[in-house]
Amino acid sequence: MLLRDRTRELSIAPFWRLGFRPFFLAGGAFALLAIGIWIAHLLGYLPAWQPRGGSLAWHRHEMPFGFGVAIIAGFLLTAVQNWTGRPGLSGAPLAALFGLWLLARLVWLVGAPLGLLLAVQLPFLPLVAWVVGRQLLAAGQRRNYPLVLVLLLLAGCEYVLLYGLALGDESLQRRGALAGLWLLGALVNIIGGRVIPFFTQRGVGRISACAPQPRLDLLVMLLSLGAALSFALGHKLQPQPWLAPLFLTLTLLHGLRLLHWFDPGIRRVPLLWSLHAAYAWLPVATLGLALWHLGLLDQASLGHHALAVGAVAGVILAMLARVSLGHTGRPLQAPRAMSWAFASLQLAALLRVLLVPWAPLSGLGLSSACWMLAFALFLRHYAALFWRPRVDGQPG
Repeated sequence: MLLRDRTRELSIAPFWRLGFRPFFLAGGAFALLAIGIWIAHLLGYLPAWQPRGGSLAWHRHEMPFGFGVAIIAGFLLTAVQNWTGRPGLSGAPLAALFGLWLLARLVWLVGAPLGLLLAVQLPFLPLVAWVVGRQLLAAGQRRNYPLVLVLLLLAGCEYVLLYGLALGDESLQRRGALAGLWLLGALVNIIGGRVIPFFTQRGVGRISACAPQPRLDLLVMLLSLGAALSFALGHKLQPQPWLAPLFLTLTLLHGLRLLHWFDPGIRRVPLLWSLHAAYAWLPVATLGLALWHLGLLDQASLGHHALAVGAVAGVILAMLARVSLGHTGRPLQAPRAMSWAFASLQLAALLRVLLVPWAPLSGLGLSSACWMLAFALFLRHYAALFWRPRVDGQPG
């Protein structure tokens, strides 16, 4: 039976053997394309481009629910096979799911009718949740059930945004987008809390480093979900001083996590320092929101973009670089150019948070250029891995 399964898997074209292959490649390419289109439009080079609901609605939706969700789908559809010991989605079903994601990107980009846009956007996240949840349920993997819950909550946030789009209600769109972004932050907390200490242990060669802290992990997860909920329920998205303690507590807990995970040896390993540097943007983001709720910071968007560019995108790029090597049977040694990619994305976050308030167009242009360079370097050095077989001859 095992031989037949292995033979069947090896008969599938490499690109469709596991979810990380199409979704990581397309997600990385879309990150480059989407920001390129967005900044070109802002700078006046695409004056005729007008997607459904306007360019801002497109940007709000496509970065968390296009780019971010693609990487999450690729990661979870692949990881669930390791967690459960059951074959992951592959072949024609994987191609169909990926085709749905790709079609959803295209119909909004070209300004398709609203009904078609909704029809192709709405099913994707519930389908990913169903595929992952079915695998976890069959294997009794209760520890990972919260991930399915977060996927369904993300779908709910997307529905709020799209409902606001259908009504022409910008407040609903913002609520859905921001709640979805902070749910992505919650996923960074959950997944980062598992992989960062584990990867650090292996990377620095000290098993005693980064002992598990399950109670702290649970508390951070619950508070992170509460932060996302505060945006989903916020009517006018105005500062609420009573929410400041929530974000201040998260700032403290994220800082404690970083101190607990830190080891001087990570400086020598780009696949490690990139993860730690990205996670360090989480306390920056939560502190920014705490100061905004207290009336000490004028723009909440600084905290939101610290989360989006520094933390979420930073962890995504670091995970893409590592997971892609591991799942194609290659040594966990990133190409030297990826150090420049990681640094470039960190610079993009700094420019977006620090320069944009003082020089909006210059800051956005420079930040976008750094973002695009980071993902261009990733595609240059990793794209071919996704359509080639594993170098060790194993399926996957």
